[in-house]
Amino acid sequence: MIVYNLTINIHESVHDQWIHWMQTKHITDILATGKFESARLVKVLVNEEMGGVTYSVQFTSKDKETLDRFYLEDAAKLEQEAQSLYGDKMLTFKTELEIISEH
Repeated sequence: MIVYNLTINIHESVHDQWIHWMQTKHITDILATGKFESARLVKVLVNEEMGGVTYSVQFTSKDKETLDRFYLEDAAKLEQEAQSLYGDKMLTFKTELEIISEH
């Protein structure tokens, strides 16, 4: 299993709009690609010097090949929508994680 992790810092001025959009649209749209089996939205419990609120969105995919197909077929459109809505009010970075074991 592969976890596609998005860490996002969102500016306070758009936070409420963003969290609603994430929970009702963006996560749903990503899951609708059929390339992920589940998603989890979690708040990162740190106070950022730069301000804003930080979240992690974790999407679980069955393998790296499926994640790579997401990048090729879906990611650009979904990222473009996020960028057009939130622009410089949102800072995002991606991490790929491989699940070794769960206990």
